[in-house]
Parts: sequence; C-alpha cells; structure tokens
Amino acid sequence: MDFLIDNFGLFVDAFGQTVLISVLAGLLALVLGTVLAAMRVSPVPPLRALATFYVEVFRNTPLTVVFFFIIFGLPQIDTVVSPLPGAVVAVGLYTAAFVCEAIRSGINSISAGQAEAARAIGLTFSQSLREVVLPQAFRTVVPPLGNVWIAMVKNTSIAAGFFIPELSSLLPRLANAAADELIATLIGIVIAYLLITLPSAYAVNRLEKRAAILR
Repeated sequence: MDFLIDNFGLFVDAFGQTVLISVLAGLLALVLGTVLAAMRVSPVPPLRALATFYVEVFRNTPLTVVFFFIIFGLPQIDTVVSPLPGAVVAVGLYTAAFVCEAIRSGINSISAGQAEAARAIGLTFSQSLREVVLPQAFRTVVPPLGNVWIAMVKNTSIAAGFFIPELSSLLPRLANAAADELIATLIGIVIAYLLITLPSAYAVNRLEKRAAILR
C-alpha cells in the first residue's frame, strides 16, 4: 500500500492520459462511425462500397498495426504525428468500424414503414435518416455502444508500446524500479481501469433504462 501511495502521482498522470485518449478517441469514433453507418445504408452504391471497405479493413486489422501505421508509417510520407494525437487517431479510426456496425444494426431494426412514411411526407433520405431513423436507432443500440466504449478503453493499453505514458505503461516502468512490488503495481493498474469501466457500465445501464422508457 505504501508503494502505491508513494507513486500516486504517476498513477494519476497515467490515469489522466488514459481518460484523455479514451474520450477523444470515443468522440472521433462516434462521429465517424455514425457517418459510416449512414453511408452503409445509403441508396448510393459507391458510398455503401466505400463504407463497407473501411469497416472490413479496420475490423479485420489488429489495432497494433493501425498504431504502427499512424506513428511510424505516416512519417515515411512526410506526415509526422506525435504519439498522443496518433494514439487518439489510431484508436478512434479502429473503433469507428465497430461503432458503425452497432449503429447500422440499430438502423436495420427500425421498421421499414418509418422510412417509407418519412418519404411519403416529402423528406429526403438524409432528412429521414437524421430526423426519423437515427434518433430511434441510437436508443436501441445503447448496450452495444457501451460495450464498444469499454472495449476501447481497454484497447488504449496498446498505446503503452508507443511511448505514451498511459496506465499500462506503468507496469514495466514500476516493475523495473521495484520488482518486489509487482503485485501492488498490478493491483493499482487494475483499480485505475475499473474506475473508468465500472462507472461507464453503470451509466450505460441507466441510459438503457431511459431509452427503454422513451421507446
């Protein structure tokens, strides 16, 4: 316990880095994933094909490879990305594929009559999607989006291998400094992750109940 207290500042800084990456990458993934989901149900074939290609590529590529491309690959074409923004972009682009599929499942769960009724009153595809379909779809996909968020928070641990001082990076750092305190280090890291994921799970559960009432 004394070891954790002595290194409390390191845990706080790493915790802040993990939260920062998670929040920024989550916002990027939500916005991009929503756009991709709209493209996947679009009546325009090239848009559907482009979104499908994106989802299949990122969903079937290890996140570590995405990190390598952003951090080390882009400088080869004269586009240097510093580690922290690179981590946000890598995690966000990767997670967007899963957000897209979650939202698309919600869109497909909406009755076709809803879209037909929207078209009958003169709404365009984009208007019916924005005003009628997506608001209902989001209410049905709260649990899967919550699962994607929690998985994304844990995926940020890969950033430790790319010079970013987030929570997982503390493990080798503190283990090398005090090998006999390995268990304490592990406990501290696990608790820090739980401080993010458990409140997130609780919030998702509350949102799910509210969405059920609205439906």
